[in-house]
Amino acid sequence: MRTEEKLVTAGVGAGSEVIVPSYATAGAAEAVRNVGALPVFADIDPVTFCLDPVSVAGAVTSRTTAIVPVSLFGHPADLAALRQAAADGAVPVIEHAEDLEHIERIDHMDLNRRRVNAAYLDACLSGVVTPTTAPGYAHRYDSYVVRVPGNGRPDRDAFARALRARGVRCHVPVQTPVHRLPSFMRELWLPETERAADECLALPMDDISSRRDLQRLVSACNTLGGLLPAAA
Repeated sequence: MRTEEKLVTAGVGAGSEVIVPSYATAGAAEAVRNVGALPVFADIDPVTFCLDPVSVAGAVTSRTTAIVPVSLFGHPADLAALRQAAADGAVPVIEHAEDLEHIERIDHMDLNRRRVNAAYLDACLSGVVTPTTAPGYAHRYDSYVVRVPGNGRPDRDAFARALRARGVRCHVPVQTPVHRLPSFMRELWLPETERAADECLALPMDDISSRRDLQRLVSACNTLGGLLPAAA
């Protein structure tokens, strides 16, 4: 069932507010607007990149009729904590799948390979902050997203250009938070969302097929320098 259909079934419509992440694609916000409701943006957890239950709790009003989290990059959203944050379960939590078809194409063997590759990168990379999995969760690694420490976007973009010059096909996973897009513009400050948009870089997972590929990726990243003292 599509997110719009789930929202309508939950009674969401004109005059409703629905809490969504800004650090994601615009899909969740668009689904909310498509049923006539107003998307309200909350901040993310810096570890999982998913909606932060504390920020969600602060965004709940008498008009809040749903919360629509996104399990970003393959890390599951904390649905139980979000339900508790949503007026102790009085507000429904309706998960939005960013790329359901892509997820369904990842079979069990490919998922295991991704996790093995991610573990290798976690152990060997020194020039970036590697992803962390919250206790009790299993990461799918649909994307392997790291943080580039330093002065935010300038350092991250320079790092990305240097990697591409070495043949690494990296990309910025979220170019602009949704609340800063012209069609959803809001005057609010979401610190962890802004920091993630400035620091995050997705390293290739689909292109990696051998240990040699992993070694080349690690070499390209590590030759650009280690962690800055303030971020180590």
